[in-house]
Amino acid sequence: MLRRFLILTLAIIGMTLPLSVTAQATDRASSKIAVVVMHGKGGSPDKHVASLASSLQEKGYLVANLEMPWSGKRDYDADVSAAEQEVVAAFAALREKGAQKLFIAGHSQGGLFAVYYGGKHPVDGVIAIAPGGNVGSAIYKEKLGESVSQARSLVAAGKGGEKTRFEDFENARGSYPVTATAAAYLNWFDPDGAMNLPKAVRSMPAQTPVLWIVAKKDYPGLRLSNLPLFDSFPRNPLTRLYEPESNHIGAPAASRDEIANWIAEVANRPPG
Repeated sequence: MLRRFLILTLAIIGMTLPLSVTAQATDRASSKIAVVVMHGKGGSPDKHVASLASSLQEKGYLVANLEMPWSGKRDYDADVSAAEQEVVAAFAALREKGAQKLFIAGHSQGGLFAVYYGGKHPVDGVIAIAPGGNVGSAIYKEKLGESVSQARSLVAAGKGGEKTRFEDFENARGSYPVTATAAAYLNWFDPDGAMNLPKAVRSMPAQTPVLWIVAKKDYPGLRLSNLPLFDSFPRNPLTRLYEPESNHIGAPAASRDEIANWIAEVANRPPG
C-alpha cells in the first residue's frame, strides 16, 4: 500500500514539475525583454497605448510607456535628437533592471518615430502600429507648408529659439495650433527630415525585424500609403505585416496578442 502511494506521488510530481519549470523559465525569459511604448500625436501614455503597455507588463516584459515631445501637453518642447535621447535613457534604465533584448513600439506618430529610431539605434525589433505623421506627404505639405516656411524664416533670422504659434495636423482633428520654438518645429516638420516616413523605412537595417501594423479600418489615406510601404523594408524573415480588425485609435489594443507573440518569437530566435 505504501509502495503504491509513493509511486503515485512520484508520478504526480513528475507530471507537474515540467509545467512549473516551463512557467518559471518563461517568466525569466520575459523579464529579460524590454519594450519602450510610445503614444500617437497629441496623445499620452494613459490613453490609446495604455492597454498594450499593461498587457505586455502582465506577460512579464519590462515596459517603459513614455510621454514624448508630440504629446498633447508637451507641444514639441524638445527636438528629434532630444527625443531620441529620452528613448536611449529609457532603455538604459530597463537594462539596469536586467533587460537583454530591446524592442521599440509606437502608435501613429509614435510608430513613425519607432521606425526612425530603429534606423539609427541598435534594437532587437521595431513595432510600428498604424504609423502616421509623414511630413513628406502631400497632405502635410498642403496643410503645414506655410508654418514650415515661417519656421524656416525665423531660424534663418536667428530667432529659432523664440516660441511661436504654428499649425499641426492630425487626421481625426484636422489642423490645430501648437506653440513651440521655430527651431524645434522645423526639426520635426521639415518635409525631408526625420519624420519623413518613406525615408525612415529605407534606413532600417536589414538585420532589424519590423512588425508593420496596418489596421483594416484605419484612415483610407494611411492604409493606401502604409500597405505598399511595407515592401520597402529590407528583406528580413521576421519582418511581418499584420492587419487587425480595428480603426486607427483601436489598433494598439487590437494588436496586443500579435505584438507579444512576435516579440517572443524574435527574442527567442537563434543568434546569427
